[in-house]
Amino acid sequence: MSPARKRARKPVKVTDEATVIWCASGDGLIREERWEDEDGNTVRYNLAFINFHLFPRDNGRVLGSDTAHGRVHRHFAGKVEAIASAPFQVISARFIAQVDDLRKREKL
Repeated sequence: MSPARKRARKPVKVTDEATVIWCASGDGLIREERWEDEDGNTVRYNLAFINFHLFPRDNGRVLGSDTAHGRVHRHFAGKVEAIASAPFQVISARFIAQVDDLRKREKL
């Protein structure tokens, strides 16, 4: 390999957190995983709101957003839909706003 060619490194997982949150239907969980490239850009992520009281199927995942399978998509109550690509900060803020609404519900 020539010195001029920089070898790209594998994305690095920079966030791996789970937070228990209070919900009207019973405690829920917010799960966040995020990977960055060598320039600090988010290149892969997984956001999930899990609450078995609201949605017992799909391992309790009420809401999710991720980049699995090379595409940006959203999970909601067992359904998957493609969403427009956007910076991670935008996707994350939208996800948290939706979780704030969902955690006030006792039923879907």
